[in-house]
Amino acid sequence: MAASDTAAKLRQLLLGERPRLVRFLAARGAGDQAEDLFHDLWQKLGALTDRPVGEPLSYLFRAAENLMRDTRRAALSRDRRQTDWHALADAPGDQPGGERALIAREQIAAVETALATLGPRVDAIFRRYRLDGVGQADIAAEWGISLSSVEKDLQKAYRTLADLKTRFDAE
Repeated sequence: MAASDTAAKLRQLLLGERPRLVRFLAARGAGDQAEDLFHDLWQKLGALTDRPVGEPLSYLFRAAENLMRDTRRAALSRDRRQTDWHALADAPGDQPGGERALIAREQIAAVETALATLGPRVDAIFRRYRLDGVGQADIAAEWGISLSSVEKDLQKAYRTLADLKTRFDAE
């Protein structure tokens, strides 16, 4: 494969092998997230610089395997972090004092208000993705909108929350 059209041919092959790759990812533990991982693989290939690839099909499956491995590592790290966090939060001496609890309640109310001002769709999409753990593709299907719209709504929510955090930190 010539270096100038490597990425385009890989993307074309990726689309042709989509069912096999999704099954491959699902069989390796992705389950319902196989479609989302396939989308991530598509994005990674879109950022690929043109380098010659000797065996394109093997390359795609290796990239899918590496993506699955990275996802698994991230999940383990996240679970470990959550476990450590909950262990710290459950320590009896770490219960917040009255003032800290009041500030936390006020901040939660501010976050809820900020999300509500973005509109019901942005609020619901943010909650489904971040709190319920539903994949972006599934949310797009539920709402009957494009994946790009889901991503843009999440970006709105993230920007708003980042601005709110900056304001909290300044207080």
